[in-house]
Amino acid sequence: MSGHDHGENGVNRRKVLECMTWAGTGVLWTVTGGVPRSLGIIDSAQAATAVTPGMTFLQISDSHVGFDKPANPNALGTLEEAVGKINAMPTKPAFMIHTGDITHLSKAAEFDNADRIISQSKLDVHYVPGEHDFLDEEVKFYRERYGRGSKGQGWYSFDAGGVHFIGLVNVVDLKAGGLGNLGAEQLAWLEDDLRGKSKSTPIVLFAHIPLWTVYPEWGWGTEDGGRALEQVKGFGSVTVLNGHIHQVMQKVEGNVTFHTARSTAFPQPAPGAASSPGPMKVEDAKLRSMLGVASINFKQNEQRLAIIDTPLQG
Repeated sequence: MSGHDHGENGVNRRKVLECMTWAGTGVLWTVTGGVPRSLGIIDSAQAATAVTPGMTFLQISDSHVGFDKPANPNALGTLEEAVGKINAMPTKPAFMIHTGDITHLSKAAEFDNADRIISQSKLDVHYVPGEHDFLDEEVKFYRERYGRGSKGQGWYSFDAGGVHFIGLVNVVDLKAGGLGNLGAEQLAWLEDDLRGKSKSTPIVLFAHIPLWTVYPEWGWGTEDGGRALEQVKGFGSVTVLNGHIHQVMQKVEGNVTFHTARSTAFPQPAPGAASSPGPMKVEDAKLRSMLGVASINFKQNEQRLAIIDTPLQG
């Protein structure tokens, strides 16, 4: 991560280019003079008016439908609140991405309930699986609902609004506390998928576990994620969207913006802040400020996608 500081905002800009965790109501990313910068923590009303016109899509993650422990006894209810936030947006997004852990135990009823609530958004939804979606013995419930037309274990790509989107799967045979893994077959497919794409095409990679190494001691990273990132380094704009860690973290490295999303179910501790990852119990009044959705905006000829994180309550 590198950059030149100019003027009175230089220190803030340098901090933006570092790996940071934000709390609060929303973070908007934009580009001025070709330099990515954060407009800071803002509320959802400001965010709605601040984003420049362009294609907007949503990211939700880690719904954990079926979870009912003290960290959130009603994960289905907070997912419904998130969808209510989406339906109240002044501009309807083009579609939605769900970056995994739709369910908590991969039960048919959990998938049914998730579909019932998420469908209320009336948006097309593009899914990738989390490890909690692959717990049934034959791993059939996720694949039957969301894997049709995909390759291998469920990876695929599509184009929208001049952006090339690539859904990756890094939760197959995941060991407890272990790093995610893409595997040789998927990486070969990715190389083939990108072949012939103009280097000016904005690329969005999305997968459940972060493709960058957030905290390896907790398995918060992908063992061969660097090989995937190597394949997109020549593109002018790359955005990487992940879930799994249940909190907002962003960093910029060259042409790549990394972003992890809040959960709609429960928070997890900051890296290293507890003995292990897992559902984190907070005061009831604070819970909804730590759950939420992300809105991503793409404007033609801009290098970066603007990302706004909005909590359920803040």
